[in-house]
Amino acid sequence: MTPDPNGHTGNALKLSYDFTQSTGTRTAYAVPPKPLQVDGQPLSLGAWVNGSGKGEWTAFTVTDATGQSRSLYGPYITWNGWRQLEVPVPAELKFPIQVTRFYTIETKADRSYQGEVLVDDITARVPPEVTLPPTPELREDVIGQAAGWKFAVMSDAQFVARNPDSDLVRSARRALKEIKASGAEFVVINGDLVDEASPEDLKLARRILTEELGDFPWYYVPGNHEIMGPGTIDNFRREFGATHRTFDHKGTRFVLLDSSTGTIRGGGFDQMEMLRQALHTAEGQAVVLMHHPPRDPTPAHTSQLSDRMEAAYFERLLSERDKPTAFIGGHVGGFFASTVDAVPYVVNGNSGKAPAEAGGFTGWTLVGVTDRGVKAEIRPHVDALQVQAPAHLRLGERETVAATLKQGSRTLPVKYPMGVVWEGSPGLHVGDASGLRPWHVAWLDPGTGLLTAIRPGQVKISVTVNGATSSEEVRVSLQEVA
Repeated sequence: MTPDPNGHTGNALKLSYDFTQSTGTRTAYAVPPKPLQVDGQPLSLGAWVNGSGKGEWTAFTVTDATGQSRSLYGPYITWNGWRQLEVPVPAELKFPIQVTRFYTIETKADRSYQGEVLVDDITARVPPEVTLPPTPELREDVIGQAAGWKFAVMSDAQFVARNPDSDLVRSARRALKEIKASGAEFVVINGDLVDEASPEDLKLARRILTEELGDFPWYYVPGNHEIMGPGTIDNFRREFGATHRTFDHKGTRFVLLDSSTGTIRGGGFDQMEMLRQALHTAEGQAVVLMHHPPRDPTPAHTSQLSDRMEAAYFERLLSERDKPTAFIGGHVGGFFASTVDAVPYVVNGNSGKAPAEAGGFTGWTLVGVTDRGVKAEIRPHVDALQVQAPAHLRLGERETVAATLKQGSRTLPVKYPMGVVWEGSPGLHVGDASGLRPWHVAWLDPGTGLLTAIRPGQVKISVTVNGATSSEEVRVSLQEVA
């Protein structure tokens, strides 16, 4: 990275790179000494780029007001000479933002070259300031306590064989142990268990699955990292066989798809026909799983099926059924849920790799299946759990009860979409006001976290997350609040 006097308007930044050293994704970053502050609510970021037509992908990285880092992707450099590029800034970001880097990317395994670009006149297009109304927190009905018979989903551990005792491997093993003990009847590994898809990576994946699960049933769906490096699914197929399949379990049709290329058709057109036939012939409900969701719920919208027409067709196939149908994906780096045309879409977060967003967490999903559909219980990894509750309340007084959990160095509030159970001693009512009885000492509304003192006495409040429980005692005194 050097200055160059032949800029678009004066000096430019020259970014030189060697993309011949790997067949995996290669990047070249230009990072300013300190982030570039962008005030207001920008609509787009722009730059003049002098390219040589090698086809590099361009991107900015920005950090929003909450500290979350986002990649905003621009065009491929297919031109020679100077051209201005413009990258939209999602309106969903929390403003103001900072620009932390500009970079070029090569993702294709068969592309090998040395290159350079000149970058100049980085700008932000900012409209007059406006005040937006607050965005309400949306909660989806598909998130809840798993009921009925159960299966599990984990994804995105992304370990490598050259470091078989890494934190990523330990986290993957931990998730598998928890799943085996959870009461689930099988687990779907929903992509990106490995990072580079070398034969050694995939052999380690099989060894870990065998050692941790034994005869516990499992299915492995390939993600984009199952073709990372070689660029094809061949290594995965040699180690694990079929890349897509359908099967029935207790009256529910399961369809597992290969989206490793970022599309469904990239895994073979036959699997799109398999999906259509499986949904059409299923007598009961259906659950479809693949690594890439059709829609990325994060503001950048970069972790989703790349072909938007294909994504729309996929969603239409699911919505046309008149029986319960659900989708479960991964890839995004966090846990999310949404509904499209009455079909619930669940995104499973990372089981090993660090979460993609500040405030995110690692874990897995336990899915309960009943005749009415599915409920996804999000199970974060829990190193420590702590209830925060007042030791003393007076009659009529209200205080907030909360809980936090630890994951390594992360301390996180226990909240949606985490699966959490609040309960307590017989004198504590947990639920809405309709369940209050004369013997209740205190009332905990789990939706708001408010604890209300009703009559003198003592109660114990407990919270359980992924099998870990923490409790606190609360005493209610005779003195009433005026």
